Amino acid sequence: MDAQQVFTFSQQALWMLLTVAAPLLTVVLVVGVAVSVLQAATQINEATLSFVPKVLAAMATLAAAGPWMLTTLVEYIQRVLKMIPSAVG
Repeated sequence: MDAQQVFTFSQQALWMLLTVAAPLLTVVLVVGVAVSVLQAATQINEATLSFVPKVLAAMATLAAAGPWMLTTLVEYIQRVLKMIPSAVG
């Protein structure tokens, strides 16, 4: 395995990480900003008011996008495992 293959595997892994994590992180970010704006407008400084909606949004996003995320990761892992013999030999 040469440096180019290591770089390619690393690049693909990082891209896969960003692709799979993007929906969850985006939804949690949007909900967090919305709750922060609501807290700033109403001057309510309650920690659970910020935490609970983000957890609920994360769970809803995982329920909706979870099968796609799992399928994407499984396909990527299968591709990487199939490339191992050609990378080693």
